[in-house]
Amino acid sequence: MATVAFVDLAGFSAITDVYGDEEAIRIIELFEELVSEALSSHGAPLKWIGDEAMLAFSSPDLALEMLGRLLASCRSESRLPLTRCGVSHGRVIRRSNDVFGSTVNIASRVTALAGPGQLLATQSIADIARAKQIVTSEIGNIALRSVTSEIPIFSLELAPAPDPSWIDPVCKMHPPYRGFKLEPREEPWFCSASCAEAYSKSPKTYAMRSVLQMK
Repeated sequence: MATVAFVDLAGFSAITDVYGDEEAIRIIELFEELVSEALSSHGAPLKWIGDEAMLAFSSPDLALEMLGRLLASCRSESRLPLTRCGVSHGRVIRRSNDVFGSTVNIASRVTALAGPGQLLATQSIADIARAKQIVTSEIGNIALRSVTSEIPIFSLELAPAPDPSWIDPVCKMHPPYRGFKLEPREEPWFCSASCAEAYSKSPKTYAMRSVLQMK
């Protein structure tokens, strides 16, 4: 049994396209550093897949503790785009320093559903989060690829929830709370002229996901 989590950077591909490989490398190195620092008492990530860290914990309690530390650290770093995270708990197959199986697959597919700044989790994780007084919202029953029936998905707030109107639709950066007066916006906010230009050329490319859009 293990609690499996995936954490990635929501705007990493766009950063590569708009700002180039050198900036993308700088961003991923910063992310790797934050992951290493946050998990120093737990150990290194189980696996890196591009900009995505795959983590495995012995229990949901430990996972929530470690992810809370990591996601808060990422949210406080103004040079990093917002993260996406998915978590599931269940049986896994262990082979060398890796894990496989349906629990891993579900965690990966749940992560793909998450919007910028979201952590999505399955029922067992949400139940424990509620017991710990972590803000938990039910998203609904979602069909996942290669899973025979829909499963309930929940959003957990382990870090301050970002305001969707202040998320750059291109690189998924979000201004830090300090130094910004975040008032309601009707037009997209952009962190730079480069992101504004990329968006103006192809708005549909950077449309925010709507199925699990943050409230």
